[in-house]
Amino acid sequence: MTSILIVEDHDLVRTGLKNILSAEPGFKIIGETSTGEEAIRLARDLEPDVILMDVELPGLSGLETTERILKVQSRVRVVVLTAHSEPPLPARLLDIGASGYLTKACSARELVNAVKAVARGERYIGSEIAQQLALSLLPGTPQSPFQELTARELEVALMLTQGMKPPSIAEVIKVSPKTVATHKYNIYEKVGVSSEVELLRLALRYGLVKPEP
Repeated sequence: MTSILIVEDHDLVRTGLKNILSAEPGFKIIGETSTGEEAIRLARDLEPDVILMDVELPGLSGLETTERILKVQSRVRVVVLTAHSEPPLPARLLDIGASGYLTKACSARELVNAVKAVARGERYIGSEIAQQLALSLLPGTPQSPFQELTARELEVALMLTQGMKPPSIAEVIKVSPKTVATHKYNIYEKVGVSSEVELLRLALRYGLVKPEP
């Protein structure tokens, strides 16, 4: 029996995931949450085999949540399920140990197959993600300026695009406000912006965040 924890902040999506996975023999949903902080606690307490992880979570993002969980629970398999297929998020999440990466446009069957694959110890990358990763390696392909950011800078950039202020970010990622200010300065320098509005526009342009429906 493969035990699964679902981390997704939209109730409707979370319900759909539960319905799909609960109907599959050999799968058992043992927990669900809408925040990264709670996901870390549940992963520790419930010890799931597989975690379905959204990237855009309120507060602590899926990137940071995945990294924190895998640092102390290397056995767990994380399948990222998100709207983001553009670099650099897929590569960064795979680099820190995610076992699978799918877009929310995937079929129910592909989702099931991905969970089964990572539960067997394999990696699973959706076809759309694989194509984007391959294209990003081709000579002459325009590179996202966000690829210059470290994993922590990317995490802070995602929070800034959500409208979070440095003191709140510092509290969430457990560093000093001065450290967050340094990260913010480095982000602006590397991607070539001078305000949070410009950062958001750039993030929308390169698909790091999706526009509100």
